[in-house]
Amino acid sequence: MSEFLINNFVPILFAGLLVFLLCGIPVAFGLAATGLLFGFIGMELGLFGANLFQALPLRVMGIMQNETLLAIPFFTLMGIILERSGMAEDLLETVGQVFGPVRGGLAIAVILVGALLAATTGVVAAAVISMGLISLPIMLRYGYNRTIATGAITASGTLAQAVPPSLVLIVMADQLGRSVGDMYAGALRPAMMLIGLYILFVILVAIFRPKWVPALPAEARIYREDTGRSGHLSLIVLLLVCSVAAVAWAQVHASIINPLVGRPFEGAPKDEVVILSMTIASLLAFTLALLNKLFGLHLLSKLAQQVTFVLIPPLVLIFLVLGTIFLGVATPTEGGAMGAVGALIMAVARRRLSFPVLKQALDATARLSVFVLFILIGSTVFSFTFNAADGHIWVEHLFDKLPGGQLGFLIFVNVLVFILGMFIDFFEIAFIVIPILAPVADKMGIDLIWFGVIIAMNLQTSFLTPPFGFALFYLRSVAPKADYLDRITNKLIPAVRTPQIYKGSIAFIIIQLIMVAIIIAFPQLVTGGITQQEKLSADEVMQRLQMPMDPDFGADTEEEEQEAPEGAEPSAEPASVGEEEDPAKALERALQPGR
Repeated sequence: MSEFLINNFVPILFAGLLVFLLCGIPVAFGLAATGLLFGFIGMELGLFGANLFQALPLRVMGIMQNETLLAIPFFTLMGIILERSGMAEDLLETVGQVFGPVRGGLAIAVILVGALLAATTGVVAAAVISMGLISLPIMLRYGYNRTIATGAITASGTLAQAVPPSLVLIVMADQLGRSVGDMYAGALRPAMMLIGLYILFVILVAIFRPKWVPALPAEARIYREDTGRSGHLSLIVLLLVCSVAAVAWAQVHASIINPLVGRPFEGAPKDEVVILSMTIASLLAFTLALLNKLFGLHLLSKLAQQVTFVLIPPLVLIFLVLGTIFLGVATPTEGGAMGAVGALIMAVARRRLSFPVLKQALDATARLSVFVLFILIGSTVFSFTFNAADGHIWVEHLFDKLPGGQLGFLIFVNVLVFILGMFIDFFEIAFIVIPILAPVADKMGIDLIWFGVIIAMNLQTSFLTPPFGFALFYLRSVAPKADYLDRITNKLIPAVRTPQIYKGSIAFIIIQLIMVAIIIAFPQLVTGGITQQEKLSADEVMQRLQMPMDPDFGADTEEEEQEAPEGAEPSAEPASVGEEEDPAKALERALQPGR
């Protein structure tokens, strides 16, 4: 029996974790219990030393001191303050009026507002519930197809997983050991493409099934000029003026910004240029609308002015947060803190910040932060036992004979994440699965930023796939469960049935999987948005430091490599000067038998 346990320790470890989870124990405590139980079993079997968990307190303190994770409560607080201050209602009403006159306009408005809420709130529940309460009754009132309406709402709510600044991307960067700023830069283009695919799908539905997505009737358009015009022409002119300003800024961006941030090379990253150009355009639009209102110039229509005052402040806040991160002026934690302060200022300016709202926001932020922290601590306890049992080697052997190399590995991992997403939450996948798969991906030469963005895109489907698609449950909780009389049209509106909500998600799940396939096929969509670090040889380093190159530098290493017997594995690269090894990991290795 003991020999069987020793030879199959890692598979039994995973089976034990599965048993704990199926018993209904919370994931954080299930992970910790599995790690502790099998750690003590391993000690009894002689697999580990008696002091296996001696470094655990140090590792837990390291988690508590992790400044990267501090960005999670800041971005969460920013999003909840904006959501509780009524931003979602204003955005849905205003953007709905802009696109309402065209077929599919309401669905497009839901997708665009969902993307904006994703970038500001970062919380799927807040986005889906807000749009379900506000947009769904309007879409049902004017005869939208049920599956299209519910699918657009649930799918746009899941954009919070992929649109920077996303909580998932923060956690992914932490678990993969990469920069949050690089993860944001890598995810920006795929996220924008996914939003474009959603809108393209709605446009195709409007072309081939126009009755499914009718336009808003004239009586439902509330922003009209005294002459009876809609005011869209004024909005288009304002958009063109701001677009010209954005293009002009893009031409001079590098010459202005590079000296300010001390950047030695010519040019600038494209994502940085785009974000700051849009910031300039947004500030110009807000300034023109403000001058128009203060001086009564009547240059802008009511619609253009309303769109500017409602849409621009959250856009500027997002652009400033991302812009400072991309520029390197602020870390993601500092950017999150700036975003939280900006959200509070916006709520005060709109006179919608009260003590109950602030209390609810702080309470929700604390709950989510503690939830993430406990899962991370539990996964750390589990990883102690997993790593001590050489679990990473066992996982590597699982993929040894997997056909297809990198492509085969990525397909297998995405299928695994897609299936797991049907049953467990994205945080649990990020903290349990990613640390196990990341070393294998790194060893296969897969860029970990690319890998992280692929997984983040895939994790969106976890909110839409039954039986535990949380976005489906959020919408079900606010969608009408019985027939009701509409207060505007006085018509009887049939209830929204649960199969209609599930059916509505299918098309958008397919779109999300198509986007995952596109990212796998074209990795430059991710890696092209990341500033590549210049690699220098030892001679070039010495030349730049203006130091004479020691002719014996590296000679000892070359002699050792020549003296090494054939077939011997090369030794690990020495740590760079000043780099300290994690004492907890060193202790884990030292405790393994035979070392």
